[in-house]
Amino acid sequence: MSSSVKSQLNKKVFVSASSLIIALLLYTAFLPKQAQNLFNLIQSSIVENGSWFYVLTVAFIFFFVIFLGLSRYGDIRLGPDHATPDYSIMTWLSMLFAAGMGIGLMFFGVAEPLMHYLSPPTAESGSVEAVQEAMKMTFFHWGLHAWAIYAVVALVLAYFSYRHNLPLTLRSALYPLIGERIYQWPGHLVDVFAVVSTVFGVATSLGLGASQVNAGFGYLFGIEVSVFNQIIIMCGITALAVLSVTAGLDKGIRRLSEANMILAVCLLVLIFLLGPTVFLLKAYLQNIGVYLSDIIHNTFNLFAYKKTNWIGGWTIFYWGWWLAWAPFVGLFIARISRGRTIREFILGVMLIPTVFTLLWMTIFGNSAIDLVYNQGVVALGDMVSQDSSVALFVFLENFPFTTVLSFFSVLMIVIFFVTSCDSGAMVVDMLCSHGSNETPIWQRVYWAVGIGVVAAILLIAGGLNALQTMTIASALPFAVVLLLAIIGLIKALRVEAFKQDSQLIMALPQSHSENSDNWQTRLQNIVDFPNKTNVNKFISQTVAPAFESVAAELKKNHITVYVSDEEGLNLVVDHGEEQEFVYRVLAQKYSQPDFVTEGDDDESYYRAEVHLKEGGQDYDIMGWSKTAVINNIIDQYHKHLHFLHLLR
Repeated sequence: MSSSVKSQLNKKVFVSASSLIIALLLYTAFLPKQAQNLFNLIQSSIVENGSWFYVLTVAFIFFFVIFLGLSRYGDIRLGPDHATPDYSIMTWLSMLFAAGMGIGLMFFGVAEPLMHYLSPPTAESGSVEAVQEAMKMTFFHWGLHAWAIYAVVALVLAYFSYRHNLPLTLRSALYPLIGERIYQWPGHLVDVFAVVSTVFGVATSLGLGASQVNAGFGYLFGIEVSVFNQIIIMCGITALAVLSVTAGLDKGIRRLSEANMILAVCLLVLIFLLGPTVFLLKAYLQNIGVYLSDIIHNTFNLFAYKKTNWIGGWTIFYWGWWLAWAPFVGLFIARISRGRTIREFILGVMLIPTVFTLLWMTIFGNSAIDLVYNQGVVALGDMVSQDSSVALFVFLENFPFTTVLSFFSVLMIVIFFVTSCDSGAMVVDMLCSHGSNETPIWQRVYWAVGIGVVAAILLIAGGLNALQTMTIASALPFAVVLLLAIIGLIKALRVEAFKQDSQLIMALPQSHSENSDNWQTRLQNIVDFPNKTNVNKFISQTVAPAFESVAAELKKNHITVYVSDEEGLNLVVDHGEEQEFVYRVLAQKYSQPDFVTEGDDDESYYRAEVHLKEGGQDYDIMGWSKTAVINNIIDQYHKHLHFLHLLR
């Protein structure tokens, strides 16, 4: 697969996306009512005629991701075989959680369970059944299905980028279907769509969330809730996002995500301890049980036999929202997930955040319902019905240390928004730069500021609701693209399976023991820990002549073959339209064992490791004879030919 992609700005995507964003911004800003009516008409048509497609698509994604995690494909690594994860498990989880739905939990953790309790889809409002149904539907909307959507998009992008050296942009998902045309207008079109969707999705959330920050500041400091103050808040968040995105992924987004994860856990523990602790433990276990026992029923429930607008206002809304956010969140998760196996990736992305999300919804949601249902705090329910943005702060008024808890909450909301804004800017910048993250600072600042400007203009003009509706409606075409991408992923994984099968036709790589070398030489090679100079000398004096001998023999059979020194010494055999064979030897650095390093100033040594096209094979040929190296090349080439045979 082609990897000859320039790393500079992709002007076709950058200019097209910027122009389209400006056009849509002007339309929704100057004609907000007309835009709202148009997008509402589109959205209602989708709900009326296409709700079955949303439900079927999300159900397919959900079961497909579970299948991948349990199947033989779970052992495939997102990157070369020798790759290791770029981030620790806690850092990785913190970043994907902060970008995924952290801000949503702050906004809806109290509000949604209460809204379901007050207006349940089937139960009687205010009843015990309404309490149970409220938590069941909240779990359903924020649980495994949502993270499955993020996981499958991230998986497709990470697999094709890290495993096949394609650019880390949405276009790469279509490579198995359209091939090299991803570098032409079809690929540009897909990336433009992803840019526009990401900018408007993040800007909409930023605009809607500014009201919650304003409400928090109003509670803590008596600041008036107004559009002007919300604009100031947006400017502050955008400025912080610019600083974060300028610092880069490791210093900016990573540190903010880790800090916010600590704050989130602290707030969660405080509410748990200050609230009805024993009840919450019971409720959490029961909520999970009800959620899992009804998951198939809820997955396919369209309320076909009951006339209700509930599913369009909730389930279809959420499925559209998660799908609309998937290009942004999926690409960000892919960016931080290199080196993990598919099984580890799915377990981390789907299960662990879901467990935490559902715990959060139980502690905040069940506590809020308990206040209304058992303790008669009717004002909380009334406030949620009037303005959901202040639900969290009204809820916290019923706990000790209200001011401290509210301050923590506002701080978390601000950091969540900053991480959403800067990670969104990073993703959009990558989409406009052939997937490269090593871009000029002005590009990242351009998109971070752009998201803030879009949100501020729409907040002033009153076009945020129209934009939110449009963003959700855009999920329909993306769902079609995503299904095609999944088909491409299945095709590619089948090829991986054939490759694994072909490796089983022979035993492990044969050493040079079959040649004239005696056992003393073999033992000496095993206990020797050579430096870089000696390994490079071995590669140039033994491996290189072996490569040339094999190349000369293959050329006699009219096979195209060449030797190069790009990233190690490479023997490449071209098979036309079929996959090429690559046998590479690299000098890899390692720490010496303790029993060797005593009295030795240099505590490292080098191995002459074999790498194939799919990555490192984790064995060392240092000290082998030329004949032994040739035999190993032939062994691996034989396996490659068997792999091509399985593909035909």
